[in-house]
Amino acid sequence: MSDNPDSPVDSGHPVDAGRQPVDAGQPADTRRPVASGQQPVDSELSVDRVFPTWSDPVATAASTAVGGPWGRHARVGRNRFWTPLRVILAMAIVVLAFAWIKQEPCAGGDWSGSKQYTHFCYSDSVPLFGIHGLDSGAVPYFDSAVEYPVLTGWFMYGAARLSAIYDSAALDNGLLPDMPAVYSYYAVTALLLSLCALAMAWAVQRLSGRRPWDAAMVALSPLLFVHAFTNWDLWAIAWSSAGLVAWSRRRPVLAGVLLGFGIAAKLYPLLFLGVLFILCLRVGRLREWGLATVAAALSWAAINVPVALGAADNWSLFFRLNQTRTADPDSLWRILEHFTGSTGSSLFDPPLGADQAPTGLNIAVALGTAAVCAGVAFVGLRAPVRPRLPQLLFLLVAGFLLVNKVWSPQFSLWLLPLAVLARPEWRLLLAWQAAEAFLWGPRLLWYLGVDNSGLRIEWFFLAVGIRDVLVIALMLYVLRDLWDPRWDVVRRSGMDDPAGGVLDGAVDRFRARLRSR
Repeated sequence: MSDNPDSPVDSGHPVDAGRQPVDAGQPADTRRPVASGQQPVDSELSVDRVFPTWSDPVATAASTAVGGPWGRHARVGRNRFWTPLRVILAMAIVVLAFAWIKQEPCAGGDWSGSKQYTHFCYSDSVPLFGIHGLDSGAVPYFDSAVEYPVLTGWFMYGAARLSAIYDSAALDNGLLPDMPAVYSYYAVTALLLSLCALAMAWAVQRLSGRRPWDAAMVALSPLLFVHAFTNWDLWAIAWSSAGLVAWSRRRPVLAGVLLGFGIAAKLYPLLFLGVLFILCLRVGRLREWGLATVAAALSWAAINVPVALGAADNWSLFFRLNQTRTADPDSLWRILEHFTGSTGSSLFDPPLGADQAPTGLNIAVALGTAAVCAGVAFVGLRAPVRPRLPQLLFLLVAGFLLVNKVWSPQFSLWLLPLAVLARPEWRLLLAWQAAEAFLWGPRLLWYLGVDNSGLRIEWFFLAVGIRDVLVIALMLYVLRDLWDPRWDVVRRSGMDDPAGGVLDGAVDRFRARLRSR
């Protein structure tokens, strides 16, 4: 790809030498690549849909396996059943089926011989089934302490109740396959998480505007294949993605309710409200932001307050653990500790006792998070053209993960829908997701231990570093796209902000300006 916006852009995105936006009566991305010498297609539907095999070099190359790019005289919208959404959902189902095949060796709970590491099928669901008493009908928070936000705890409990119903039916009628309780629980959990993954793919397709096939980057994701069933993060992603769809439909109250559910399942969707505040401030639509925020607070409270009142100690466990845990191996802080020879529990703290919080590390993480938030706010208010909502969301969530003291492997799923919506181009997205998928191997082999034919931690750190570099590269490309929208393939497709709702097409009311000398 050319790095000079004054020169013609390769991969079929023409920009003239005078740095003028492409405007030839139809979006630039509905043309064939310039290098092919073809003329734009004269189609009544070309202005309504962007064809990836005409605009993305990876999609163009991949299409040769099925006969090449979409034809010049081909027509779209004629098949009543195989719509883009249904094709994308079918793609996701195939990937999720293979993901279950990968996880199946661990599903029965027999992890002898470190099978969960050697078969690359580790999942938190299996050990926590017994640890939290779900196998005996324990109610999370009231009967057992659960280190997850409340809505995730209820997801675990719901899956356990459904699997118990199956186990009882299998025992009574003898027609259903009998299996260990942990196996049926894990199977039900995987099925429910698969529905969440389909909801995520649906949301991305709905948020893509005239680029419906961008959601295929989610459906065919290597990251989804590896981590769909590692933890319960898809549950929170489904709620937050649905909240973005509601926002895009200009329904701020419903968006707030759904985002509140997402925050009740995993705290990271709280960052979405900060991004919405910056963009709504810029266009003078703070009323909609206020409605969404109040609705989010009320829905979060409706889920959390009853548990906090009835089981305060167990409810607060999640927050206490986040304060007392030290830097995880996935974080830049742990890598820094390792290579600086830190002997304490934290680079910024003396050796810590049991349940003692690493105060210095927590302060450093808080300062890093504040710096990321300030940087994203500056970009949101200072960019020459208002950033698209997914662009700013991706920058904030990615920056938060980079400076956080914990980056569990499944946390990368948070970035998947945001990255696809922020920069829907296959090459760098595939490189980043391939690095995430590859990282799972060194991680589990390091857990296996050097004495057990595992890897040294330095190899794991190398894989983490490669992943981090690719995430930073994605962030830099998104920054370039939003600072100069002529690089942004979504805006070059003739759209402003399909996910923006009231922000879409809005005129700036307030924009920060730097004081010049």
